[in-house]
Amino acid sequence: MGNFKEDIARVEAIVLDVDGVMTDGGIIPTPDGDFIRRYDAKDGYSIASAMREGLKVFVISGGRGRMLENRLTMLGVERMYLNCMDKSEAMREIMRDYNLDAEYMIYMGDDIPDLECMRMVGVPVCPADAAMEVIEASRYVSEFNGGHGAVRDIIEQVMRAQGKWAKNLKGVLGIPEKR
Repeated sequence: MGNFKEDIARVEAIVLDVDGVMTDGGIIPTPDGDFIRRYDAKDGYSIASAMREGLKVFVISGGRGRMLENRLTMLGVERMYLNCMDKSEAMREIMRDYNLDAEYMIYMGDDIPDLECMRMVGVPVCPADAAMEVIEASRYVSEFNGGHGAVRDIIEQVMRAQGKWAKNLKGVLGIPEKR
């Protein structure tokens, strides 16, 4: 590990937690057993942009629900581990299946269950409102809270370092806007 900017320029994959990272951590249970979460549209745009430009984006979360799975599918996330109780095993599976070097991976987490995965990668990062132990384990702490642009912050930095940010002006699914 060297300089942070040099290291993020070599990142090949980004792994995200959901609750507290892609959301503010609040959940509203529905009568059918699902959960309502609030997502930041700019986070979503950056996730879709990253994948369109060749970065791999994965999700490992203890969270569950049809609405969560639908959101991730809508963004184009192909590999997601939901209701995951062994995040480090999911990380090992991702690294093995995609032949990824942990040194060139980012993991963004916000709480104690994320620490083991954060210690596995070269670039552990977190939102501003993460647990103190997570902040201490991070190489970068976003100025933004979870669900309020922290994901966009790190993805934009990676893509700028790689010269990939704002290369095209397409929407989330890569379809040009109709006029």
